Amino acid sequence: MEEDQELERKISGLKTSMAEGERKTALEMVQAAGTDRQCVTFVLHEEDHTLGNSLRYMIMKNPEVEFCGYTTTHPSESKINLRIQTRGTLPAVEPFQKGLNELMNVCQHVLDKFEASIKDYKEHKASRSEPTV
Repeated sequence: MEEDQELERKISGLKTSMAEGERKTALEMVQAAGTDRQCVTFVLHEEDHTLGNSLRYMIMKNPEVEFCGYTTTHPSESKINLRIQTRGTLPAVEPFQKGLNELMNVCQHVLDKFEASIKDYKEHKASRSEPTV
């Protein structure tokens, strides 16, 4: 029971998002009765293949993860089911959190490089257009 409460606490920061002035569930954790914490399905609402495939890739880089896959429920619904199964005693929520953090780091790196390239381009363009005396 304490382990379940600890698991719920770990993902509580990911569970809700603000949408149109009301709190809306962004993440659900689905675990079949009688199963262990090493095999969990996460339901991510308002998401699609963009997040699903990139998050699956980041999670599968973890050697402790035995299986990670995702499905979209239906083309007209924007939610994905992400299933994670780990080896040993590692709870599935840990590689999920690590995968999210690593994906955010990659996205931040790409954004930083992109902004630096735009800045360099604008500086180069401005120096080329300055009249020489």
